[in-house]
Amino acid sequence: MLIRFNVGNFLSFNNIQEFSMISGDGKTKMDHIYNDGNIQLLKFAAIYGANAAGKSNLVESIDFAKEMIIHGFPKKHTIKYYKGHITNKNKPSYFEFELKINDNYYSYGFEIILNKSSIISEWLIELTPENIEKEIFTRDITQGIYSVDKYFKDPTIINKLTVYADDIKLDDSILFLHLMNQNKNTLYIENKELEILENIYNWMKNQLDINYPNRHISHYSYFMMNDYIDEISKIIAAFGTGITKFSIVDIPSEKIAQVLPQQLIQNIYSALEDKRSMNKKNNINEPISILLRDEQGLFIFEINNKDQVSYKSIKFNHGKNDVLFSLSEESDGTIRLLDLIEILFNRDKEKVYIIDEIDRCLHPQLTYKFIESYLSIAKERKVQLIVTTHESRLLDFDLLRRDEIWFVDKNTAGETNIYSLAEYNERFDQEIDHAYLEGRYGGVPIFKNIFPIKEEK
Repeated sequence: MLIRFNVGNFLSFNNIQEFSMISGDGKTKMDHIYNDGNIQLLKFAAIYGANAAGKSNLVESIDFAKEMIIHGFPKKHTIKYYKGHITNKNKPSYFEFELKINDNYYSYGFEIILNKSSIISEWLIELTPENIEKEIFTRDITQGIYSVDKYFKDPTIINKLTVYADDIKLDDSILFLHLMNQNKNTLYIENKELEILENIYNWMKNQLDINYPNRHISHYSYFMMNDYIDEISKIIAAFGTGITKFSIVDIPSEKIAQVLPQQLIQNIYSALEDKRSMNKKNNINEPISILLRDEQGLFIFEINNKDQVSYKSIKFNHGKNDVLFSLSEESDGTIRLLDLIEILFNRDKEKVYIIDEIDRCLHPQLTYKFIESYLSIAKERKVQLIVTTHESRLLDFDLLRRDEIWFVDKNTAGETNIYSLAEYNERFDQEIDHAYLEGRYGGVPIFKNIFPIKEEK
């Protein structure tokens, strides 16, 4: 789970800013909190701010750090430092995650001079409830100094890590965490003590799910959960979209060929064969399915134990009408909601969803209802949802805790600052949506006259 994220000298962030999922002192809505006995973490956070105040920049900074870890330097990274001060061009940009993985807590981070595509430091530290820091590895690339021998006990492991670290001690183009997760599966199988390096990487890759307004949130895999078809239909119907249920219907092969490009079909065939081969290798004998979202709708490709391929499509019923509609025939708001429902049905043990502009295309009451539904299911799961939004109806103490509400605001120098409503001593009966729109907490636009007003003579 995400504990904290810190960023500095990136986009509109100048000095290091902290976003925290650690709960405040409030005692209300304790079922919104994950408590392991040592730390209490929020399962939801809503981030408010005026347009261009920096909400999306916070999302992008987390995404940038993830991409850097998984793939290396993202495109156009050299111009993403804070430009409010000319000296920032050659100053390091700072990225740090604090995480809870399994039963332990970690800090992982790095510094980069973006303009020079140069990594200058990197660290991974275990944090204990007693505030003792256990250094797992550190790198100072500018000095060619590294440490990999304080945490591990096995001399064989220390020797292997030393070899890997020594190879890149002056290499400012690659993160050590990235290097240690390239074709190293055998290494982790044979050396269990090293698994922490794999666990941190896999958390970034698989558990941190970042979504933008122009990017589909869902793979619609929940439609393939056969045991939950009735439950899924009820939840979709409860949101008032007009959809009462969904159906999976067979499609003839010739129809698929008419609807989808041949190259796309061939790519899906190849993916099915790859999955089938992997199952045979692992002695798994069960059908393989792939769900495809296309402009034409939702399609399921399935290959059975006899290597026979079948085709299906997901259609939707409205009211008591037996007429079926494809996804492409639904409204933008309905499609957005079907995207979001993936979160409600995700069965991963742990997941952190970050969604920029969650209220895009949604009616305000639908946004409220979705967050309410999420908070209900989150009671029983290790899941976190962080959203940016303009929807003031969520600023409701009947729905959220004070520490679940965050603001971003820009000062006169164009620097984004992040702060929580928990920093304000508001009464629980305070109508915070009105106070927010009045600008009491910042994070709202300040308008000036577009046309000069003529004074009366």
